[in-house]
Amino acid sequence: MATNSDPRATLRSGLPDRYLTPDDIAELFDVPLETVYQWRKKRTGPPGFRIGKHLRYDPSDVYAWITEQKRADLSQAA
Repeated sequence: MATNSDPRATLRSGLPDRYLTPDDIAELFDVPLETVYQWRKKRTGPPGFRIGKHLRYDPSDVYAWITEQKRADLSQAA
């Protein structure tokens, strides 16, 4: 059974069977990994959490954050 490791496809197809990594987030938004860490530091990006020393993102939280970003952008454009 093949698995799709593209985080964008993972989010489109529903909740994955794994949490996303900072690398996944950087690939998803096509931004440098350092940007993901800056978002975390400034609390401006999708909410993440730590499991031990590892930073992870719940795909449902990332999807909710994307939805909120789109809503905020549309309200500013109006």
